[in-house]
Amino acid sequence: MKIKIILLLSYCFLSVFSLSAQAAKEEVHTIEQQLYKVPLAKGLKPSDAIDALRSKAIELNMKLVSHQPLSEELKARGVDSRRIEIFQFCNPYDARVMVNHNPIFAAYMPCKIAMVEDENKQIWLMMISLDVLINKSPLPLVVKKTAERVNNTLKKILRAGASGKF
Repeated sequence: MKIKIILLLSYCFLSVFSLSAQAAKEEVHTIEQQLYKVPLAKGLKPSDAIDALRSKAIELNMKLVSHQPLSEELKARGVDSRRIEIFQFCNPYDARVMVNHNPIFAAYMPCKIAMVEDENKQIWLMMISLDVLINKSPLPLVVKKTAERVNNTLKKILRAGASGKF
């Protein structure tokens, strides 16, 4: 009887240990880990940051397909709001490569950069980085290279906006 109990306890211990080891291999990524954000340079006006975003996007062949000044819309509706603006960019050739590989990539499009004012009046430019997607997904080389190029291009646009330099 003692041997059966010892074997049962050993089995339970090994099962728990095995599940713990398996759980340790799994990675959980929070939204903060997938976020790329940069504050606007000290003294930089948001309008100058927007001009830099747009200019850098043109230089890098990313079309601004939409601009949503959400805080302005909220103010027009009588709702007080800190600055919230969404800029959407797209290169149709890159979009085609991604969607031809897997239509689910259309959910990531167009690529977005947000301008958001925090509770301390600091304005940030932020985007969802594709780093996790690129590094954790089994992608064909052409798709991986396209995703890396788009990700790097968006980061350049974001940094240009945050610094005001383009």
